[in-house]
Amino acid sequence: MSSIPVSAAHSDVSTVQERDITFGRIIWRLIPFLTLIWFLAWVDRVNVGFAKLTMMSDLQWSDAVYGAGAGIFFIGYFFFEVPSNLLLHKFGAKKTIMRITIGWGVTGILMAWVQTPMQFYVLRFLMGAFEAGLQPGVILYLTYWLPAHRRGKALAFFVSASALSLMLGSPIAAYLMETFHGVANHAGWQWLFIIEGIPSVLAGLAAYFLLSDTPAKAPWLSAREKQHVAEELKAEEASLGQREHSFWASMRNPRVLMLILIFFCIVAGNSTLVFYGPSIVKSVGITDLKTLGWVMSLIYACGWIGMVGNGWLSDRKKEVRWHTAIAAAMGAVGLVLTALFLQQGNVTGVVASLALSSLGTMGSIPVYWQIPNRFLSATALVVGLAVINSAANLAGYFSPQLLGLLKSSSGSYAPGLLIIAAVEFCAAVLVLLFVKRDSAEIARQHP
Repeated sequence: MSSIPVSAAHSDVSTVQERDITFGRIIWRLIPFLTLIWFLAWVDRVNVGFAKLTMMSDLQWSDAVYGAGAGIFFIGYFFFEVPSNLLLHKFGAKKTIMRITIGWGVTGILMAWVQTPMQFYVLRFLMGAFEAGLQPGVILYLTYWLPAHRRGKALAFFVSASALSLMLGSPIAAYLMETFHGVANHAGWQWLFIIEGIPSVLAGLAAYFLLSDTPAKAPWLSAREKQHVAEELKAEEASLGQREHSFWASMRNPRVLMLILIFFCIVAGNSTLVFYGPSIVKSVGITDLKTLGWVMSLIYACGWIGMVGNGWLSDRKKEVRWHTAIAAAMGAVGLVLTALFLQQGNVTGVVASLALSSLGTMGSIPVYWQIPNRFLSATALVVGLAVINSAANLAGYFSPQLLGLLKSSSGSYAPGLLIIAAVEFCAAVLVLLFVKRDSAEIARQHP
């Protein structure tokens, strides 16, 4: 296995310390702001789940209309994610993230004035189209700055912003809807979209000035610090050996297709928690908006703990297979228990089961994203990350529609929850069968 000279990289303790300081500076410079962007993305993505609590009755829409609108977000996501990642690679992160963030912020604000299902569908589609590329784009962007052994915890912290936004955004959404209801003749759900869309527009403008596209273009890094980054990335590239560089070849690889299927199953569970969590809790008797907001905050706090905790454990153990599978299985079990307690009208059981599902489902996501770069590099990685994320996120289109249709026909969320639980459990089975084989291959190639 080739590597950079020992004298240049590891023989000298001060050099190791210098590198730690360099990468510490990079993490503190990039990760807090990128995490804020992802936090705002999720606030704007899922505030529709809280708006639903009064929006549907005000506009006289059914659960089926809501499910279709919630899900069509991911159709926009699917069609525009790959182009977005290619644009990031060509034009740089700061311009791409600025475009993405301002676009979804303006679209979110416009949601306050929807009156017809078609307007709802169009704006939800545009929301997905604008946000497309952010998560895989950031994952790609971090590969320009951090080697894998420094990237795991940073990525876990970034991804955990989705759970953090749900945890903090739930009581905030409830407060805004209740406090501003009737102001200027606007409903509370309308003010929710207006107020929560503005920070995204401002953050998009800030992205252009705060981000640097690559270490070489970062004025805040010294020449010595840029050398640290270049040498560690070069050493990692050499240690990984031969990987697939061609996008089209990688798309013919059954391992990449399996990666899509695994994440599809995880996203099905996650979308259920995000878009229907508040409605499920409300259905067992917690109808006060502020109380409901705090209950959902507790449930999503478990998701944040799962993301950060499982990411930390996976890095510490240097293991992804069991950490992904066990977390996904926990998420599935939580959904099954939710369905059972829902049929009994057991409030405590429903809340505890949703918390368990949140802990497992969300906890599996940052660990899962450590798998694709084992098999892909160069153009295959640029496009592959976007393809995996966009195709798998189609689960976010199907699962809300499934729950909405079954709720409208049966009067209960339980049948849909059991189906989604079975889908998510498949992720645990597939990752055990699939990642085990490829880990062994990597071990044989790089003893």
